[in-house]
Amino acid sequence: MTALRSPLLRALADGVSGGVPGAEEQFWLRVEALGTPLVEPDPEGAADHRLVTFLWRDDPAHPATDVLALVHTVTDRDRHAGDLAPHLMRRLPDTSVWAIEHRLRADHRASYQFHPGHGGREEILRTDRDAWLGVLDRALPDPLNREPALPSRDGRSPASVVSLPDSPAQPHAARRPGIARGALRTASVDGRTLQVHLPPGHDPAGGPYPVAVLLDGEMWGPVLGVGDMLDGLYADGALAPAVTLLVDTMGNRMVDLSCNGGFVDWLADTLLPWAATEFGASREPARTVVAGQSAGGLTAAFAAHRRPDRFGLALSQSGSFWWPDDPELGAEWLTRQYAESERRPVRLHLEVGLQEWMLLGENRRLRDVLRTRGYDFSYEEFNGGHDYACWRGGLASGLVRLLGA
Repeated sequence: MTALRSPLLRALADGVSGGVPGAEEQFWLRVEALGTPLVEPDPEGAADHRLVTFLWRDDPAHPATDVLALVHTVTDRDRHAGDLAPHLMRRLPDTSVWAIEHRLRADHRASYQFHPGHGGREEILRTDRDAWLGVLDRALPDPLNREPALPSRDGRSPASVVSLPDSPAQPHAARRPGIARGALRTASVDGRTLQVHLPPGHDPAGGPYPVAVLLDGEMWGPVLGVGDMLDGLYADGALAPAVTLLVDTMGNRMVDLSCNGGFVDWLADTLLPWAATEFGASREPARTVVAGQSAGGLTAAFAAHRRPDRFGLALSQSGSFWWPDDPELGAEWLTRQYAESERRPVRLHLEVGLQEWMLLGENRRLRDVLRTRGYDFSYEEFNGGHDYACWRGGLASGLVRLLGA
């Protein structure tokens, strides 16, 4: 068995094996005081790395046969490769402690959960899609983690978040007491559901207001509560009061968010004029940003390319620029459009995670094209994955970068 690297775990193991009374109880008291996961100096001595130990406390009434640690993207990479065995936690003998250690860069951020199994190991290690979805349905957060949890949808448990010391600050990730609150309204335009966040003191006659179109609005609104983030930005004076449109994909996500010209034209020609009339939203492209993640990030960049007359600003987070998976159209279609067509009068901000092995190269190639073509753009790489735990901070900083105060 591999030797434990965590000093706290080694001390526990020595105490238990040496018969020290109350060794495990004292361990859990200390862990509760510190919060989880344990973050300790790098055993190899590197100042830019940490040893991160994830812990799960077994239920004595229903002990697990195995526990799988689901660290976003870190675990996913091996699941895609067909091998979850590296993510099985080890149980310390004669204790209720399950643990797994990861050596991570000190700027890493990720959401994570645990899946305690109560059957054969073969079943918990299945990597097919149906089995994996079942794991995600049953996965549980870390009860000793102190960071704001990441809410989930479709009846799943929230995820915990680990943010190592050098990861980008996210001062607006949680709801703040004592600040003015904006209003969140539900609306329907042409049969499509959306929510509208209006800043504190909003008055349509006081516009025109900058406007932000957030794709995957069903996540940002009712699940992630983006209004709390916006309220914090307004309270700090980091963002000018804006009309924010949270557009629901209505179960049609992979059609709407795949460089769909009809959908983008609907946003430009129907949704934005409606918002201008109802809420005093600006009609100027230089004050209009479209933002999205993954396929939404692809669509944000596509909207700026297709309709620069309406979308002068685009925020793409972890954009799926590999699209489409079609031999006739060829890979990275949108990147080729930016490379081959007339430069648009738009400004873009792109960000992608260093752990996104399936997207990092594609985002870098679009960055290079934008640079070559002389676009006004900014580009960042964060040490994380395809993860709302990272995106919620990037959305705040991206909106500030594009719309400002």
